[in-house]
Amino acid sequence: MVARVGRRDSHGAAGTAAGKGVEKRRVQSDMAPKPNKPSKPPRAAASREKPPRAADWHDKPLQERPGFLIRRLHQIHVALFTEECAEIGVTPVQYSIMSALDQLGTVEQIALSSAVGLDTTNVADVVARLERQGIVRRRVAPRDRRMKSVTLTSAGRQLLLRVDAGAARAHERTLAALPPAARDRFMRDLTRLVGFNNDVSRTPVGLR
Repeated sequence: MVARVGRRDSHGAAGTAAGKGVEKRRVQSDMAPKPNKPSKPPRAAASREKPPRAADWHDKPLQERPGFLIRRLHQIHVALFTEECAEIGVTPVQYSIMSALDQLGTVEQIALSSAVGLDTTNVADVVARLERQGIVRRRVAPRDRRMKSVTLTSAGRQLLLRVDAGAARAHERTLAALPPAARDRFMRDLTRLVGFNNDVSRTPVGLR
């Protein structure tokens, strides 16, 4: 009789201890820190990262696309420049090279190429034509005889002054539709766009 009670008490005590152990493990498991789930990005950030859809621009008229408008504005400005400087016979590219030389002084052709945003081959061709007209002078660069440095001659500076007047009229006519405050903002925005995308160009301009 006693032995039976003892066996029952023994099994009951063991079962109770086992139950308490399981319960303790459950409590510890519940108290254990849960692994963090990756949080989803804010909806606003996700929308900013969404790639542009072709349909966004396809549905817009050609006259409302930035690439088309920028190209048209360039065509218009070149036409205005040619009209204002017709008697002098200087092209916009030649004027850019002369202006860069006036501001930079004597520079190597590679630096001149970077200043005006043209590849070295085109710059060399334009400089050769200007040299034949006595507008610029080329010499072998002292630090590297494989390079050539370019200088604007006195005749070139006098010609530049004449072109400046016509170029100024072309600039004013290009921006004539905008009031003064809007012109300033347009130029700031234009400078920002060019600077932001400068490295995409085949010939990045050396920004100041």
